[in-house]
Amino acid sequence: MNKADKKKMPVLFVGHGSPMNMILDNDFTRSLIRWGKALPRPKAIMVISAHWLSKGTRVASGDKPEMIYDFSGFPKELYNFKYACPGASEFARQIQASSADLIECDHVRGLDHAAYAVLKYMFPAADIPVFEVSLDYLFNQWEPKPLRYHYGLAQRFVDLRTQGVLIMASGNMVHNLSQIEYDIETPVYDWALKLDEKMKEKLSHEDHAYLIDILNHEKNAALAIPTLDHYLPMIYALGLQEKGESLKFMYEGIQNGSISMRSFQIG
Repeated sequence: MNKADKKKMPVLFVGHGSPMNMILDNDFTRSLIRWGKALPRPKAIMVISAHWLSKGTRVASGDKPEMIYDFSGFPKELYNFKYACPGASEFARQIQASSADLIECDHVRGLDHAAYAVLKYMFPAADIPVFEVSLDYLFNQWEPKPLRYHYGLAQRFVDLRTQGVLIMASGNMVHNLSQIEYDIETPVYDWALKLDEKMKEKLSHEDHAYLIDILNHEKNAALAIPTLDHYLPMIYALGLQEKGESLKFMYEGIQNGSISMRSFQIG
């Protein structure tokens, strides 16, 4: 391994929001284009997806991931979109082998919109291998394991950063679909703005403990995070942050009134 290979890749958290962003030219999508151009070219991209919920943790190990159109009622253009990247079976098998007690390979899982709706802007050539990791969410009546468990599991992926793998956690820190407005540019709910700003403050101060236990700290947290599926990818990103490692916000904003698009880079 040469010196360049040993350089640690950054970790990303991307607030992916509505699938409609796939066909929109807005501040958020333009920020993804700029972000992608500024990143070092990875050997592979591992996506921790808010849209793959499983019993136990699974890692996609196929060589040619299929498109998963995990949304309904959107324009036909979204269902015709293809992101024909290769898979990264070698890295997937490496993860499984190193954590066989917790992680299983899934040979058929493809890419959902938490991955391709973002990567189409960041890496439009689709020439970098991509594979997904699921969220262990279904262990007890659709209740996920404690956030502290996911935070610890993320640390099993840390060695990938020195092997040229870009780890991208894709979700939304504030995500309440029951309160959304269909106009992306609609005015923001006050509670959503306040929680987004509180999370920004805690991220800036590397207060992981607060963010792991946020439902017990903030009275409106249950409104901002009614389910943990979109919040959990952010916890994985934090689990990969070394103490004192830089964190910078790459995008700030709220769409549809109740969906935080806040995105950041670690390292």
